[in-house]
Amino acid sequence: MSSIADKTYETLPSQRVAFLGLGVMGYPMAGHLARAGHRVTVYNRTRAKADAWVAEFGGNAAATPREAAAAADIVFACLGNDDDLRSVVLGEDGALAGMKSDTVFVDHTTASASVARELYAAAGEQGVRFVDAPVSGGQAGAVNGALTVMCGGDQADFDRVRPVGLVFSRAFTRIGESGAGQLAKMVNQICIAGIVQGLSEAVAFAEHADLDVKLVLDVISKGAAQSWQMENRGGTMVDGKFDFGFAVDWMRKDLGLVLEEARRNGARVPVTALVDQFYADVQQKGGNRWDTSSLVTRLRD
Repeated sequence: MSSIADKTYETLPSQRVAFLGLGVMGYPMAGHLARAGHRVTVYNRTRAKADAWVAEFGGNAAATPREAAAAADIVFACLGNDDDLRSVVLGEDGALAGMKSDTVFVDHTTASASVARELYAAAGEQGVRFVDAPVSGGQAGAVNGALTVMCGGDQADFDRVRPVGLVFSRAFTRIGESGAGQLAKMVNQICIAGIVQGLSEAVAFAEHADLDVKLVLDVISKGAAQSWQMENRGGTMVDGKFDFGFAVDWMRKDLGLVLEEARRNGARVPVTALVDQFYADVQQKGGNRWDTSSLVTRLRD
């Protein structure tokens, strides 16, 4: 059984692409590129994961990011954090060392705006291009090829990679200059943090009021309270199921980026800071890998 959903792809000329990082997001994203007819070389820190990907989708696995990027027209990456990104992009075996002139590096890691600008400058010094392009939509969005991608970088570079990026996304949008994609992802996470906390309180309140919680959520989801979180996580919150989705550890990493940027730019994000601490409570309960909707567990203790 394939690890990606069926999808109809727009017919495009086949390109040589590299994909660095085959985690829960990168693995299916790279799979869509291969299924769309692109010639894909993958790199993953754990070689067994790269070999498994090749066994499923074809293409090639490289021993280093530099080797993977050497023949590519576009290099995609989806990694963990700023340090992971630097380790794959920079250095003797990093992707930049192997990229041809004018090749574009498209980074789907959720990272800081400062590292995006740093790597944009480093790429420019070597005659290659860099676009920061964090994604929203979670593992399901990656599997279904329906991610939302927020990009920062030069218009010409964005225009060049967008048709290929739409293979695994439903929206691929340039927000502004280098770093703007990462800043837009922070806005996304601020919104999610507040919505999930509000939904958690609503579910807990309805439970204490002895209501049929799923019925209430079904009714109010047809009005102004409707949200993606309510429709996709409300029922599982009621059932106490959290062993899926976007992990609490990842959300805390993302909210840490938000809070750091807010300290830098002077934005006031009191609700976000509070919800970040609520997620720390969930971690202390052992919920590091629970879905972010597990915030409701704090209100049931």
